[in-house]
Amino acid sequence: MSDKMNPNDDELYQNFIKNTKQEYKTSHILTEEAQRTIVNVGKNHARLTNIFISLAVLLLIIPVMTLITYFYYAIGGRADKLIEVASNTIYVTEPNINLEKIKIEDDIGLFSMHLLFDVNKRIGKEDYKAGDYDIYFTLDQPNFPKKTTLLERPLPEIPSVETERLLHPDANIPFDTGGEWSILKGLPDGTVAELYVSLSTLHKPDEIKLILPKETEVRWLAVDTGLEAKQVDKEGVPITAIGYPAQIDSTIWSPFNGREQTNEEVFMDILTQLSKNEEVATKVARAKSLELKERMAYLKKNGIQVYGAVVTGPTSELRKLEQMKEVRAVKVGEVKLWNWK
Repeated sequence: MSDKMNPNDDELYQNFIKNTKQEYKTSHILTEEAQRTIVNVGKNHARLTNIFISLAVLLLIIPVMTLITYFYYAIGGRADKLIEVASNTIYVTEPNINLEKIKIEDDIGLFSMHLLFDVNKRIGKEDYKAGDYDIYFTLDQPNFPKKTTLLERPLPEIPSVETERLLHPDANIPFDTGGEWSILKGLPDGTVAELYVSLSTLHKPDEIKLILPKETEVRWLAVDTGLEAKQVDKEGVPITAIGYPAQIDSTIWSPFNGREQTNEEVFMDILTQLSKNEEVATKVARAKSLELKERMAYLKKNGIQVYGAVVTGPTSELRKLEQMKEVRAVKVGEVKLWNWK
């Protein structure tokens, strides 16, 4: 057999290769519509993949972040501390207002905590719901509380010198004292009332019960802290009364339960606690200036003296205060039907 390739065979081979390539190109050419469909399918697949991955990551992150938030509030009892600061602020800045600490609801969310609780007011011999608080914390920073009130004569939400009800002997009286006595005289005898009593001079806490009619109850004492005569802080921001409950609260959750300390001692301890958390306390309180360090220094130097009190009892007994030289002015608060037992 000859080793030389026949020229015709080479030509046949080349034609075969050429035809094969042409057939391949012809059989594998996609239309523009088909190519667009393939691209869209690829894009949709990639988009769905990204969405599922993102959802999986979020579903994993949210529980992890929530768990971290629980740890944040649990470490060192941070949640309990914030609850205590909020409740103690109300005890010493809101006259004749109390709350049931055991019933405070706390809801921990993503980097946040929600506090919900009711507050009560003693009028006569019964506690009445005065309203509720809704305080939202971002970590340990509170927003201004959202409050609802059920009172007929609530304290103003934004305090001012003109709206203060408990007045230092050296402070101006911004309301008509005669008008307030007329209101009290116009109330039926079968009612009990709440009265904000401003005294003519400073008194020791134990003296207050002795100078008031026996058939009345002192609920809250307003303490002289050196700022009440001017009624504003050094920057001119209005300050409000601070004080403490005059009665022992037998409920186990109240700091003023009388088991280990007097109410005066508890009051000073609370001021110490609030001074270390003054930013939180100022947000919770109505007054936007508490000046706790300055007030505490004054109290440590001068002791506790009282310039006013919230008193409740039968309306007929409260009218007797008009004849007492120790009483400078009164402001009528809430009034209820007879419940004095």
